[in-house]
Amino acid sequence: MSAPSAALQRLRLRTELRKARTAAELTQRQVAATMEWSPSKLIRIEAGEVGISVNDLRPLLEAYGIRDRRRIESLLDLARGSRKMPYTEYRDLYSKEFLNFLALEASTSIVRAFNSLQVPGPLQTEEYGRAIIRSYDKGAADDVIERAVEVRLSRQETLTSGEREVFYILDESVVRRQVGGPGVMKAQLERLAEIAALPKVSIQILPFSVGAHPGIQGPFTLFEFESDEMPDSLYLENPRGDSYSTNAPEESGLYLERFWELEDLAIKERNVELFRTLAARVGEGVDNLDRLLPDADAA
Repeated sequence: MSAPSAALQRLRLRTELRKARTAAELTQRQVAATMEWSPSKLIRIEAGEVGISVNDLRPLLEAYGIRDRRRIESLLDLARGSRKMPYTEYRDLYSKEFLNFLALEASTSIVRAFNSLQVPGPLQTEEYGRAIIRSYDKGAADDVIERAVEVRLSRQETLTSGEREVFYILDESVVRRQVGGPGVMKAQLERLAEIAALPKVSIQILPFSVGAHPGIQGPFTLFEFESDEMPDSLYLENPRGDSYSTNAPEESGLYLERFWELEDLAIKERNVELFRTLAARVGEGVDNLDRLLPDADAA
């Protein structure tokens, strides 16, 4: 798969370049001065935020004192592959941070995500997606909305292809809020039931009855990868749209434990049936989610 390959190659290249600079005992500022770059350019390359062209990489490797032809060619191949990142045609629509998120999502072997505000993008129906976009960008042009929906559908194909394990936990408010009206919400809940029934996919609901919980601070997504060269990645986003991502093991580990705690609190069985029941009863205003499935294992 070209998209996962690009993300993995960018990470490998980033890691190798940082190692090479450290081995050469050079600071980022010294390298930037030698290359006649702004320091921010090198920082972005080493952070994996941007790729690096072959023409820029050759003199950079020379500055690091790398002479071995095999190693040079290997790094040049990584540079070529890492520039073919997915979703680049949407650069006018999304931030670099979110495009990097999409690249990681396409490359991951395991996705774990907690959402407390809305149905996650890859699980949204077209109508639900349009309603969400219009809710936070009332002046969005129709073509912009359609392109954003297009990305959501593409992500859905990736995550439901059976090539990765997918674990979602949704706060009860997500399935209660009638985004787009009863008809749109009914179709969305039916779609969640369909996706939750797929192999390697788990979608659970965290009921209101659990009270305060470890996810109260907000949504988060964890990506785990098969390759040892790719550390687990954590992505956070707040309601204003600001995002934060890291592959620091301490932070990823903290949120992995948080996710497991939420799994323990979430309804564990018959979730497909629960989504179907909710779809059938949209607009009825059931007071207690647990009453829909009296035998469900709820915390």
